[in-house]
Amino acid sequence: MFKDSYKHQGKRKQLIEKLKSKGISSENVLNAINQIPRHLFMDSSFEDFAYQDKAFPIAEGQTISQPFTVAFQTQLLEVKKNDKILEIGTGSGFQTAVLCELGAQVFSIERQQKLYKSTKRFLEKLGYRPKYLSFGDGYKGLPDYAPFDKIIVTAGAPFVPKPLMAQLKINGRLVIPVGEDPQIMTLFIRKGQSKFDKHTFGEFRFVPLLENKN
Repeated sequence: MFKDSYKHQGKRKQLIEKLKSKGISSENVLNAINQIPRHLFMDSSFEDFAYQDKAFPIAEGQTISQPFTVAFQTQLLEVKKNDKILEIGTGSGFQTAVLCELGAQVFSIERQQKLYKSTKRFLEKLGYRPKYLSFGDGYKGLPDYAPFDKIIVTAGAPFVPKPLMAQLKINGRLVIPVGEDPQIMTLFIRKGQSKFDKHTFGEFRFVPLLENKN
């Protein structure tokens, strides 16, 4: 049904080597990305460019992130099998698929309804089964399913939403790009009820994390 040729697989291997050269060292993350046919997550007109280390537009004014960015955020999460992970911004579903490949229980929120519906159908067709996909406001998280071992935000947040901090387990990790443009990739590790260690990792560019006002 879906075409994943030797040519595609060869280009993926080249992409993996590029990610290694840029400092991605987690074999689990590299193996997960190597398993996923990124070209299927994009418009067919971009197929020849799918394994370049670049972001590309998808529906509803959103983007599929640069592979290095996906790998970098995922590596910071330190995903373990059966980790309960909240993803803010389902988007194309590529990051969702990476987390599923790593054996995580994925709970994901998308605020663009058309994108939510199409990505949900697409992930099912590819055989990826997140625990829960939600249409809603990423700023609020999913309190009914909290707490989470890890939280990943795949859009630029002007500030760190307090509900996300509250939904993180003790010793849990939150990876979030913070700021307007560009954003600073930030890792928070929860050390206590109101204590978080903060680490920053330089500038990245994301589409903005939008808040539902109604």
